[in-house]
Amino acid sequence: MGAGSWGTAFAKVLADSGTDVVLWARRAEVAEEVTRTRVNSGYLPGAVLPDNLSATHDAERALAGADAVVLGVPSQTLRANLERWRSALPRGATLVSLAKGVELGTLKRMSEVVREVAGVPEDHVAVVSGPNLAKEIAAGQPTATVIACTDHDRAVAFQHACSNSYFRPYTNTDVVGCELGGACKNVIALACGMAAGLGFGDNTMASIITRGLAETARLGAALGADPLTFAGLAGLGDLVATCASPLSRNRSFGERLGRGDTVAQAQEAAHGQVAEGVKSCSSIRELAARIGVDMPITDGVHRVCHEGLDPRALTAALLERERKAERQ
Repeated sequence: MGAGSWGTAFAKVLADSGTDVVLWARRAEVAEEVTRTRVNSGYLPGAVLPDNLSATHDAERALAGADAVVLGVPSQTLRANLERWRSALPRGATLVSLAKGVELGTLKRMSEVVREVAGVPEDHVAVVSGPNLAKEIAAGQPTATVIACTDHDRAVAFQHACSNSYFRPYTNTDVVGCELGGACKNVIALACGMAAGLGFGDNTMASIITRGLAETARLGAALGADPLTFAGLAGLGDLVATCASPLSRNRSFGERLGRGDTVAQAQEAAHGQVAEGVKSCSSIRELAARIGVDMPITDGVHRVCHEGLDPRALTAALLERERKAERQ
């Protein structure tokens, strides 16, 4: 459900794994193009989609009889979309979230939003998280990911549905850790992009990634996540890919901010698309404050994106913070 770049790429993964897939597109012309040409040129140009993948603009048709429903819409629109689809969701289906964020206002993780709106138990909801850049996956480049669900057997069933020669999924029961790793890495990637835009090099980048992982792990520990999750694909793996790659929307968006663009100018350069971390930095910051977790990079990214702080001033503020032991 969702024919953006990641939704389309993951639909291709499922189809290449031998699973019959229906791709729902918000715009009828996107569904028509996929049906007619086997390509989604607006979001994933050059990737030819398999014959066992069909496309539709009709949500009820897409959902009819599905064993699993993969939710590939942005995190801040997930609730509204699910409310429209709720009556058509097949009973007992696994609901799989691809979105990486924390909802503004409610401060809920995506699996919590799914459970609340769809009215399903916790063990019916799974999340996908890992170093999964859509363009590389669509090209068949090897990668791994994590399928997290509190029901291990359900995670294994979905693991089999999306395993193929280039896509290797692992299972995990730590949904909290996988979701927080996926949400926070977008914010840290914005900071890495800002550093690149300011002309800083690999030492700066490595420092931001490492300290960003530390504050993500602190938040996870406070919310009951398994610390080992942050050393895995949904933690460090996703963080490195998103922070380092020019294919990352968050990294690229942050780089424009570092070069002096406003958020509005960076959004215009990204063809009107706002990187997930621009919104999630505020909800993650508020969540951390609510439970007393120190997240200085996240706080700084929020201040740049929403309070007009100059990225150079953020650099100075981070370096001038009180000295302390690394594990504090």
